[in-house]
Amino acid sequence: MPVDLQQEKQRLASLKQMLHHYTVPAAPELVQAGENGDVQCFACGHRCLVKPGRDGVCRVRFNEAGTLKVPRGYVGALACDPIEKKPFFHVLPGSDALTFGMLGCDFHCGYCQNWVTSQMLRDANAVASPRLCTAKQLVDLAVQNGAPVIASSYNEPLITSEWAVEVFKEARPRGLRCAYISNGNATPQVLDFIRPYVNAYKVDLKCFDDKGYRQLGGVLENVVETIKMLKDRGFWVEIVTLVVPGFSDNAEQLRRMADFLAGIDPLMPWHMTAFHPDYKMRDHRVTTPDDLMRIVEYGRAAGLKYLYPGNMPGQTGEWENTRCHHCNATVIRRQGFLVKENRVGVDGSCPDCHKQLPGIWGKSSGHGDGRVRPLLG
Repeated sequence: MPVDLQQEKQRLASLKQMLHHYTVPAAPELVQAGENGDVQCFACGHRCLVKPGRDGVCRVRFNEAGTLKVPRGYVGALACDPIEKKPFFHVLPGSDALTFGMLGCDFHCGYCQNWVTSQMLRDANAVASPRLCTAKQLVDLAVQNGAPVIASSYNEPLITSEWAVEVFKEARPRGLRCAYISNGNATPQVLDFIRPYVNAYKVDLKCFDDKGYRQLGGVLENVVETIKMLKDRGFWVEIVTLVVPGFSDNAEQLRRMADFLAGIDPLMPWHMTAFHPDYKMRDHRVTTPDDLMRIVEYGRAAGLKYLYPGNMPGQTGEWENTRCHHCNATVIRRQGFLVKENRVGVDGSCPDCHKQLPGIWGKSSGHGDGRVRPLLG
């Protein structure tokens, strides 16, 4: 249906005006004052120099009379998800994660599955009503739903890091683990800012070609450096690559990607997930199990020990499971988001060889039903 440009401009102006009420000054660690009221933002790899009255690339961080203002006090999406959906396979398997998101993104991926929130300030068809809340209310919801993890996702969490940290400061003293589900377009400043509060970090490594990244609004080198910085700072990291036929399935690129990841840490899990046509990429075919298994072989050849072809429950055989890299024993059995058996000790030890497995372990929430429970809208 054609969009009335005047109506769209009015809608965006109204939305921006509303969202501008729910802001606070940026964390001092993430901003630097310039000349003539300009401010430079370090929340993401774009490092925008924002002039008074203007927004950054993300559209949600803006310069108000020389002060960088950032989002606070609302959610655009909220659900209690299986931790496997994030996907984290080595973080309290079988648990739930109270997952919240705001609005906006610093990328514009044509296949985004969360585009109604991430692209709301760019796309006339993206509509997600924000709901006001406090950090304590979000943490209370996590506790009430038995979720031992609280995660920032749905939009890009880096650009709303001040709000995430406020939530996580409430969550950590109550025994919750905290996680980012991110595109990995970070800076040293923002990683240092969130490090005291974030346990686990999932990076979407979307392709291994700078031309491809620029189509999405990013730069490959920024994401490569983020993965290195995350490991250097001691985050638990899992990598996801959405395999889009005709975009991110180039064999040579994927072999280089596998070699890069193995060079960082061969025990870092790599999820290669199946694409289904969505948003603006409806002309690409779906990913097949054979597509994913080909990439598994690249990972094996590179020396990666934890490879997870995903989004195809029951179609990739034993590869949904976790096997000990020491003795090859199957320690976690899965189907989709459902953990059918978890034999890993609460201390992270293999039950057969008693050696340590990489990840964040402990007692799970015990739900283990693999269901998504929407809590908003």
